[in-house]
Amino acid sequence: MTERNKLDFLVKTAAVAALYAVLTIASSPMSYGVTQFRVSELLTLLAFKDKRFIPGLVLGCFLANLLSPAGWMDMVFGPLATLIAVYLVSRTKSLLIATLWPAIINGLIIGIMLYYVAGFPLAYAIFGVALGEFVVVTLAGYPIYRYLLNREDGLLEHISFK
Repeated sequence: MTERNKLDFLVKTAAVAALYAVLTIASSPMSYGVTQFRVSELLTLLAFKDKRFIPGLVLGCFLANLLSPAGWMDMVFGPLATLIAVYLVSRTKSLLIATLWPAIINGLIIGIMLYYVAGFPLAYAIFGVALGEFVVVTLAGYPIYRYLLNREDGLLEHISFK
């Protein structure tokens, strides 16, 4: 990897992490809790285009979760759930199927965490987190990302890694 490519990776990783964290924190309190509507989760679909976005997404989740009411558990399990979800997004060939991974993985991991940390009923916690992810990533993110992929000016190519 050349010095220019290393710098490109570092800058894009930092930009994605910062954008994820700022979008999450700016949309608080709806970014934390059982039914989370994290606008920042739209960014998870960047991993569909290029797996090199994964570190920035995981770091961004960690930074956003520094302010989580769930404390250190969310700083551990939030980034873990994001890592698994975006890895699966990056390995999936169908964009529609890829949008489902954040709902499934976060629903399970964060739902179970909220059951232990906050005492929410398990099924309620899993369903609530999964629902919020589904609304943001699948219902909103899929059409937005489909549009971006089909743009003639190749916008996503310009922000992807070289």
